[in-house]
Amino acid sequence: MADVFSLGTYSDTQSWSDGTSKDTGDLRRKYNFGDRVSELNIAQDPFFRFVSKVAKKPTDDPEFKFTERRGSYHKRYAYITAHGPDINVSDTGDATVDAGYLDQGDTYYFKMGTDYESAGNIGNISGQSTGAIAVGASNTAPQFFLENQIIKINTRAEDEGSAFTVPTGYILAKVTAEPTAVSTTHQILKCEIVKGEAAAKDLMWESASAAVSTTYNKTIATDLEPKRCYVVGSAHGQGTGYPATWKDQPFSTGFGLTQIWKTAMAMDNTTRATVLKYEPNEFARIWREKLIEHKFDIEQSLLFGAQGSVNSVQYTEGAVDFITNYGNIFTGSTMGGTGAKSQDDFLDDMSQFLDPRYNNANATLFMVSTDVYNWLHKLSGYFTANVKKTDAGSANHFAATSDFSIGGRKNVFGVDITQIYTPYGVMNVSRNIHLDGTQVKMLAVNMKYVKYRPLVGNGLNRDTAVYVGVQTLENSGVDRRVDLIQTEAGMEWQMPEAHAVWK
Repeated sequence: MADVFSLGTYSDTQSWSDGTSKDTGDLRRKYNFGDRVSELNIAQDPFFRFVSKVAKKPTDDPEFKFTERRGSYHKRYAYITAHGPDINVSDTGDATVDAGYLDQGDTYYFKMGTDYESAGNIGNISGQSTGAIAVGASNTAPQFFLENQIIKINTRAEDEGSAFTVPTGYILAKVTAEPTAVSTTHQILKCEIVKGEAAAKDLMWESASAAVSTTYNKTIATDLEPKRCYVVGSAHGQGTGYPATWKDQPFSTGFGLTQIWKTAMAMDNTTRATVLKYEPNEFARIWREKLIEHKFDIEQSLLFGAQGSVNSVQYTEGAVDFITNYGNIFTGSTMGGTGAKSQDDFLDDMSQFLDPRYNNANATLFMVSTDVYNWLHKLSGYFTANVKKTDAGSANHFAATSDFSIGGRKNVFGVDITQIYTPYGVMNVSRNIHLDGTQVKMLAVNMKYVKYRPLVGNGLNRDTAVYVGVQTLENSGVDRRVDLIQTEAGMEWQMPEAHAVWK
């Protein structure tokens, strides 16, 4: 006879009235079916979490405007573009001043231009060829020169070569008359030499054969500063009256647009009333997933969106688009790859990005792709793995220190942050998987100058509002639950010089 207690298949399948088959299972076994289900916890939206927690500022208009202010106190510099013993400043292609023209008490003329717009004090952004401001461009004439000011002008030995980056001395020249404007591009200064040079000297121009030209991809500290002429105070005689003054215009404006995100779900009421295993309420389970999906979509838009209005539909500005088009751009293609960017090269980038004359981005979040995240840890771990102090008895004994090291990890708003100590402060680094597979290796976002702006007004809050309704299907009388998640918000990006991208 058959062994009914074997582990073979035993079926009690019956045909149902709808033609389907239902089976209670092998020997009606329960297989110790557990009461729990495992689920992976996946990182979802690090950037959206940050901006919604620390940079939220509601707006009551879907097209909002904002104002930026750039101070002028650190921008009172100019470049010499011509010079000469009279106001004609005929020497426009030669940096050399012959001996005898710069003795103390001599009168000499300098034509000055600069590389930022007077309205708004808007200057060049590193790596941005579009919108670059050349020395002597329209509306860049320096407005700050006044009579009785003293100007510091760097010099070097005559015909010393073409690399005008290392001055060997300087002269001081006092402005003795009201500057003469040359259109909106330059000012000519009549000066009295206060601290002179006896020998022939080259003024710090770009080269001995061409006027100074500063471009968007030069380093301030090493390329531009040696050629800049600064105001170094003023000098007045006894009993003289009030000096002249000047007024800057440090304000500029920008605008942003809100975008509408919608995520919907619908379920008929029969399905809603059916109790299932693990998650008895299927509607509630799917609804939770839709909320996560909605936030995930917003995260993608806040990273990759592009501002504009097409056929009456508005789109807000994403981090990658804004920083790539307007922020600092550095080479990051070899971060973590073959022939990887060295630590020294990266610190040079950081030096330029965080130059205090240009930007003091001390509230920066660095979002990186996976390969760069690993690369940064390799760099910071190099010291511990490879640098050893010598034996105490050795003549070369020294105490070693690490200038680029991991300081620790922390969790901020549910986002894992790695703190890396550098000579330019602590880098707060977050791995953002949304950047994997893109041209972007690292995004440096200054959280002080970015805002998440949900539309709120007249008692209506469009920041992730939920709408619930019951939809009756036409001519059927069948109803179903329809829920809608809707968010209307925009990104406000300020001070492009405070943000950077490595790509």
